[in-house]
Amino acid sequence: MAGPVLEMRSISKSFPGVKALSEVNLTVAAGEVHAICGENGAGKSTLMKVLSGVHPHGSYEGEIRFQSESCAFADIRASERLGIVIIHQELALVPYLSIAENIFLGNEHATRGFISRHRTLTHAQALLERVGLPDNPQTRVADIGVGKQQLVEIAKALAKEVKLLILDEPTASLNDEDSRKLLDLILELKAQGIACIVISHKLNEIARVADAVTILRDGRTIETISVATEGISEERIIRGMVGRDLEHRYPERTPEIGEVTLAIEGWTVLHPIDVHRKVVDEASITVRRGEIVGMAGLMGAGRTELAMSVFGRSYGRHTSGRVLLDGKEIRTRTVPEAMAHGLAYVTEDRKRLGLHLGEDIRRNISLSALGKVSRRGWVNEHEETRVAERYRGMMNIKAPSVFAETGKLSGGNQQKVVLSKWIFSDPEVLILDEPTRGIDIGAKAEIYAVIADLAAQGKAVLVISSELPELLGLCDRIYTMAEGRITGETTRADATQESLMRLMTVGAANQNEQV
Repeated sequence: MAGPVLEMRSISKSFPGVKALSEVNLTVAAGEVHAICGENGAGKSTLMKVLSGVHPHGSYEGEIRFQSESCAFADIRASERLGIVIIHQELALVPYLSIAENIFLGNEHATRGFISRHRTLTHAQALLERVGLPDNPQTRVADIGVGKQQLVEIAKALAKEVKLLILDEPTASLNDEDSRKLLDLILELKAQGIACIVISHKLNEIARVADAVTILRDGRTIETISVATEGISEERIIRGMVGRDLEHRYPERTPEIGEVTLAIEGWTVLHPIDVHRKVVDEASITVRRGEIVGMAGLMGAGRTELAMSVFGRSYGRHTSGRVLLDGKEIRTRTVPEAMAHGLAYVTEDRKRLGLHLGEDIRRNISLSALGKVSRRGWVNEHEETRVAERYRGMMNIKAPSVFAETGKLSGGNQQKVVLSKWIFSDPEVLILDEPTRGIDIGAKAEIYAVIADLAAQGKAVLVISSELPELLGLCDRIYTMAEGRITGETTRADATQESLMRLMTVGAANQNEQV
């Protein structure tokens, strides 16, 4: 491997009440894929924001050297001018602009104030071919999937003549096939001499693409592992990340499963715009008291749409079918109505739909059941604080206090706040949509323990997840969905990744046969 393209020396960064980084060192060789691992809150994203100029020079201590030159970036555009480009986990694309317009947004092909449409489309087409995206550059970003949007972001970086590409949880929202394509592209960029920093919690993906791995814990560098000379093991990375061995990633449990709590029968949901399209088609499932039931499916299978439509008609039009609670049909036409019957839904999009990011932890936790901390229409702030402190301790939410702004917490801690909010409402049925997406292995283990404890309390739990090992390790039964239909039901003992994947692709296979 060539000499270093990047050196970050003794980087320290503080926020009010928090030491986010302490004497962190990072060295990336030219043409290297360098993975950064750590628990949520370990300092990974903060370190990358320092590197990219989001946190400008003067707001941190230490030195950044890029291509052997000392750098003092005042903002993100200064780092981009040198070829350092960061792609955040929440993609920065404008949905109603075309692919080409997004690629050159802020970097337009313009002469005397006029944008050249021909040059824009020609250059965009060349970049799309380079990243393996066959779509027309005039297609709206809103009309392509998340996997393709990731490729658009990389094309956008290539348009800026990127020399060091930073990818923050690039596959967190992708299915297995899109993840594989993205990892292949990272290896192609490496072959072209472009260095990549990859922040990821998916250790199998790190093992596939990384040349080196740096582990952060509590804002400090624990170690850097050379894959070529030392090899790589999940056990070593996990031990470095959490400071201990995780003997049981999934909690050991002996389920005490009771009668059917939730039954969904013949549930059909039409697309909110295209009313001739069935997004969920005659779906029927049951969840028993004390049981954890999984829902597997590829992206677009209809799992989230099923959950949201059951929870207060939050998705779709012309919904039909029945929802039964303890054998009695209930109405769930609005979110308050669903909550009144003891249903809770933890959304897959915690930042947009699950939290008020500008509010503190205390207020977010109490929102689902304000009546419990209110009297005669007035919130008892002392009681609200006491409840939040209880959940902060119980859920191990890492924050200076319950008055910390939720938007400034790490992803794992934000997810714990969302879970706390719904657990405080004391539901009988919890629907958890991608409950561990984008969070680290240590926080995942903590959330698995919470889910197991909820089941032990007699709650009925439905877990929607794109990670098959998670469903196999956690659930008692697993349903599969494809193209809006339930395609199978398997017990934990009989399920394998291969058998689930076959059931998850039944709809696509049948469609291909008909064509």
